[in-house]
Amino acid sequence: MQPRLDFYKAAPDALNAVLQLENYVQTSGLERRFIHLIKLRASQINGCAYCVDMHVKESRHDGLAEQWINLMSVWRESGVYDPKERALLGWVEAITNVSQTGAPDGEFEALKAHFTDEEIMKITVAIGTINTWNRLAVGFRTPHPVDQPASAA
Repeated sequence: MQPRLDFYKAAPDALNAVLQLENYVQTSGLERRFIHLIKLRASQINGCAYCVDMHVKESRHDGLAEQWINLMSVWRESGVYDPKERALLGWVEAITNVSQTGAPDGEFEALKAHFTDEEIMKITVAIGTINTWNRLAVGFRTPHPVDQPASAA
């Protein structure tokens, strides 16, 4: 995969605006596990290898269980996620795929059962922010770093 352009250099003012949104998400008061869930699931849906790689590593670093991380792409078939996480995963999918889903009432009502209006607003901004990052990384073909393979014992 050949990178198309370096979006960090192409328009610093545009990147700064996205970074301001990211800073808001990181300091919004949302639980870290919810931020990880939002970022990882949206990145999986959008096929963003750069962001999936980053958010898997960040999730591990913050102590989230391997099974919780590994089964996210098949969350509907897994009992690993609690009802609050499941409602959030449904909303992440609905908003990330909004042109197909129309953000259905059922997904919103499930979310509303677990989160306040303020939290729902913050969650939705977080979903929009990671979708922006995904579009930059996928659109400009940003390669993810390749880790050194572990040595055999």
